[in-house]
Formats: sequence, C-alpha cells, structure tokens
Amino acid sequence: MSEYQKIAEDIIDAIGGKDNILSAAHCATRLRIMVKDKDKIDQDRIENIEKVKGAFFNSGQYQIIFGTGTVNRVYEQIEKLGISAVAKSDQAKEAGKSGNAVQRAIRSFGDVFVPIIPVLVATGLFMGLRGLVMQEEILAFFGMTPDDVSQNFLLYTQVLTDTAFIFLPALIAWSAFRVFGGTPIIGLILGLMLVGPALPNAWGVAGGEVDPIMFFGFIPVIGYQGSVIPAFIAGLVGAKLEKAIRRRVPETFDLILTPFLTLLVMSALALFMIGPIFHIVENVILSGTVAVLELPLGISGLLIGFFHQIIVVTGVHHIFNLLEIQLLEEFGNNPFNAIITCAIAAQGGAALAIGLKTKSKKLKALAVPSAFSAFLGITEPAIFGVNLRYVRPFIMGLIGGAAGGLFASIVGLKATGMAITVIPGTLLYLNGQIVLYLLANIISIGVAFALTWTFGYTKKLRQEIENN
Repeated sequence: MSEYQKIAEDIIDAIGGKDNILSAAHCATRLRIMVKDKDKIDQDRIENIEKVKGAFFNSGQYQIIFGTGTVNRVYEQIEKLGISAVAKSDQAKEAGKSGNAVQRAIRSFGDVFVPIIPVLVATGLFMGLRGLVMQEEILAFFGMTPDDVSQNFLLYTQVLTDTAFIFLPALIAWSAFRVFGGTPIIGLILGLMLVGPALPNAWGVAGGEVDPIMFFGFIPVIGYQGSVIPAFIAGLVGAKLEKAIRRRVPETFDLILTPFLTLLVMSALALFMIGPIFHIVENVILSGTVAVLELPLGISGLLIGFFHQIIVVTGVHHIFNLLEIQLLEEFGNNPFNAIITCAIAAQGGAALAIGLKTKSKKLKALAVPSAFSAFLGITEPAIFGVNLRYVRPFIMGLIGGAAGGLFASIVGLKATGMAITVIPGTLLYLNGQIVLYLLANIISIGVAFALTWTFGYTKKLRQEIENN
C-alpha cells in the first residue's frame, strides 16, 4: 500500500466512512469534502493523519489542508477508493447554499472574480517588467536612454499591459454568466457591448477629451473600459434573465430567440440604467478605499496589516479583489497588495519560529514547510495547521503584519499588479521599489518571529505539545 493510499483510507475512516461522504474536490492546497453528517467526523484523528496540516469547516465544506502537490496525490487515491469526485466549481454551487445571505453573496462575488485573477496577475507582471527595463540604470547597461527606446516596443508593451483592463467588463460578464447559470458566451458579448468602439471611451470622458452621449436628454452613456461593478451586475441580471426567457421559449426557437432577447434587453438595461447607476456606486467605493489608504501616519497599513488574516480565516477575503482591480484600473498601481503581503509574510514568520523552537518532530515537520508555503503567498497551512491552533502565534503574526503594513504605508509601496505576494510578489515591485518591498517583508517576518519565539511559545504550551 502506498503512503498516499493509506492517507486517503485514514481520511475516509475518520470522516465516518464512504457513506458519510457526498463528494470530494480539491483546490491548490486543500481537499474539499461535502459530508452528510459532520458530527461523525473525528477531528482529532484527522489532524493526526500524516501530512495533514489542519482541517476545518468553511463554505459548507470540510476542508483538509495538505499543501500544494500533496493534495493532488491524496485526491487521486480518494478517487480510486470510489468517492464521488466533482469539479470544484460544481461543489462550490452546493456549498454556496450554506451560510447566511451576506456570506453567500460574498462567496458568489469571489466565484466570479477568482477565474479572472490569473490574467490580471500576468498583466501586473508585464507592468513590473516594463518598469524594470525602462529604468535609466537598466538601460544604461546597454548604452541606452529612455529616448532611445523604440516606439514600436512601447506600443507592444501597451498591448501587454492595457488589454485585460480595456476588456475587463467582458471578462467579468462572462464569468458572472458562468457562475449564475447563464450561457458564458452571451455574457462575453454583453460585456464587449459595454466597451464597444462606437461608445465614448471611458478614459477619454474622464479626461475631458470627449463627452458622453446623452440619451433622452439626461442619461449619460459611455464605454465602461476597466469598469467592474456595472459589468458584474449586468452579468448577474443577464444570467437570470436568460434562464427566465429559456423557460418560456419553445425549444424549436430557443437557439434564436433566447440569445437575441437576452442581449436586446440587457444591452439597453446595461447602457441606460445599470451602467450609469452602478458607475456612481463604483466611484463611491473607490473614493472610500482611497480615503482609507491615505490615512495619515501609516494608520491604514497598521489596520489592514493586522486585520487582513482575520478576514482570511472567515473566508470572505475575496471581496478585496474588487478593491484591487479598481485601484489598478484607476491609478495603475495597488498599495493594498504591499500591505497584505506583510500580513501574509508575518504568519509565515510566526510558524517558522514555532517550527525552529519546538522539539516535537511532528509539529516541526508541519510548521517549517507551512512557513515556507506562507512565504510563497499561501497562508492556510500556517494559519490552520499551526498558528491558529495554538492562538498565540497567530496573534503575534497579526502584530507582525501590522508592523510591516505600517512601514509599507509610510514609505508608499505600490504594486504594479495583484494576487501574488511575498517572494513571488517581488515581480510586482521591479519598478524601483524592490529594496523597500524586501524591507517591509523582513520587518513583518522579523517582528512576528521574535514575538512568537519570546512570547508565543510558552512553557505550558510546549509541555502540552510535547506530551501529545
């Protein structure tokens, strides 16, 4: 019997047997299991299974943390043992029925934006690389100045960095239709209508270069390049409308009438009602975000750096995707990323202190890899496997995040993208900020490590761990 087969069998037994498991799926770090009766789960036994770094209920799923790579191998064995395997997106729909209305709404919001993040990550990296190669010191190595750079090369970099944001409404509407049960290609076309070339360009209107088209004398109609909320609402309403139309249209005419009526009605709603109203809402949210980030004396970094990982524990942190996308679209930079990077790095620092100080071989084998996972931007193993389990290390990590966030806010660190942090996140700070970025991470890790080493691993806690 292979190591991973035994782990899979132990998990199934500890969860209450095959009869208690409805389905299994996995993400980058966690095995996600839907169960019939959660009271049958032996939590202590699960947490003591080899390679398990923590387990908890979240979003209606029992989630077991293994870390990258390991989770794939365990999942393969779970499938071989006859457990019903479903796509993570399909399982999320079932899990989405649990929780209160606010939790379900935020979860759906996250489901829309998560698939879009990879292209925004790529765009941010392109921005960072362009900032790197355009620095005078870098160009000087090749005997060049900024004036020597080919205009064609600059045009090419604009294609790399601008495309995702120009057509962002199309990506969002496509994803919203997918999440809310519509036909994604209809959502894509609806989103493209919001940025159609016949409409006044949003950035041109904002700059005063062109005027919006006034319909009925009082409704301003513009393109929504880079817009987020209007496309999200249009996608949500459009998917519901498509399903309602499809239920009423005879099957013979479904192929023709359903997309025709959906696009006809939604294009009018999106341009004349949803767009103008929610563009105002979007600007209010952006203004509020900027006001918080511009609080004096680094207060914003202190607060966000402290509370971010608490919000991660609740599972509703995907709401921040909206804020980061808005910042990048409006200003071309993202100060939020630098602050949350500090919060993430600090949890790694706290876990590393536990891993180096403990004499428990099992805890050491869990804490040290979890710390390095955090340094790659994934904190779940460190939080749920180590820090939150023993409470004090988690609190010391929060303090470390606040310290690093304070520094990042005071020095004005701003990423060129989003969604990657700590070590991978260095690629977002190649435009002359790399030293300050590294220093912010060192402060976060150092403070969390020192506090955990000194106060977070008490004699009582050490005895409790080593006696287990």
